[in-house]
Amino acid sequence: MRILHVVTLVSPDGAFGGPVRVAENLARELISRGHDVTVAAAARGYAEGATPTELGGAPLLTFPARRIAPGGFSGLTAPGLQSWIRRHAAGLDVAHVHLARDLVTLPAAASLQRRGVPYVLQTHGMVVESSHPLARPLDAMMTRRVLAHAGAVLHLTPEERAGLLAVGAPERLLLQLGNGVPDVPDPAPLPQRPEVLFLARLQERKRPQFFTRMARTLLAEGVDASFVLVGPDEGEGDAVRADVAAVGDESRLRYEGPLPPTRTLERLSAASLVVLPSVQEPYPMSVLEAMSAGRGVVITDTCGLAPAVADTGAGIVVDATQQSLDDAVRGLLAAPGALASVGGRAHRAAQQVFGMRAVVDRLEESYAAAIAAARRA
Repeated sequence: MRILHVVTLVSPDGAFGGPVRVAENLARELISRGHDVTVAAAARGYAEGATPTELGGAPLLTFPARRIAPGGFSGLTAPGLQSWIRRHAAGLDVAHVHLARDLVTLPAAASLQRRGVPYVLQTHGMVVESSHPLARPLDAMMTRRVLAHAGAVLHLTPEERAGLLAVGAPERLLLQLGNGVPDVPDPAPLPQRPEVLFLARLQERKRPQFFTRMARTLLAEGVDASFVLVGPDEGEGDAVRADVAAVGDESRLRYEGPLPPTRTLERLSAASLVVLPSVQEPYPMSVLEAMSAGRGVVITDTCGLAPAVADTGAGIVVDATQQSLDDAVRGLLAAPGALASVGGRAHRAAQQVFGMRAVVDRLEESYAAAIAAARRA
């Protein structure tokens, strides 16, 4: 099949996070099965001549991102992408749009629909009821229409399914499909000195200050470990830097800044334990990748991966309180062999529960169904 994947944004700091990693992993597996895959996205932040040209082994087509409305990613657009779709739609068998409420992926899906290209939508928890001022007009103009004409609408969790129904997605099109991770056959050994890692955007919902407060508490108790934050600053950077400065020793607590998406697995593999204190997190790729690298995780009970982590023993699921987070990390660092044990269970869970083979088997079925439905129409 000739398949187009559309994502909102690629950038050197990996600001758009999980959806880009999902597209990369899917493209790699689809190519290994003989499909012809292209990925298209808006791009910003690259030096001249440094914009990447492939993602997951697939050709990556990038188009300059332009901001035409205030706000985060929702105000971005990429006119060049829409022009490309108009010229090349006839050559596609199916499209896979990683849909957000933005002016990149919504117009792309609408353009594919108008041209009769079968498409599936994967929303990554980004299309649910919202108080954002752009949400209502975007839903009226485009969101509900592109949802209604999709071949399938892929969601991660029951909570996301309920959110999509509330926005207007037809129930018959909803298909639960988890994210997968490539197999890491031989995880790297744990570092001699434990390192606890936060790898995510420094954004309010991710709660990076819960991580820095936990680090300061444990360091004051005499815990011998390093605590590291990695990710682009989206509003919480000043508070994080203040906590780092208060410790005054970057071998104990530091912020390393953003990291290119191609290096996230390598960075996760260099840690001992990965901690994501965020709330209402649908299905974080950093947690899945940490597990694939044989690293235990600590997440909250509102994370979409909480049931799987608890069931497999791949880490510890905590409530939303600071005390619960502190106690979980303290316990894992204090118990002899705990990090190696939880890391081994995490690696097995990644292979057995979140392997790419089963995910893409089901994805191929959704593509075939979308193509068949378009032919009938």
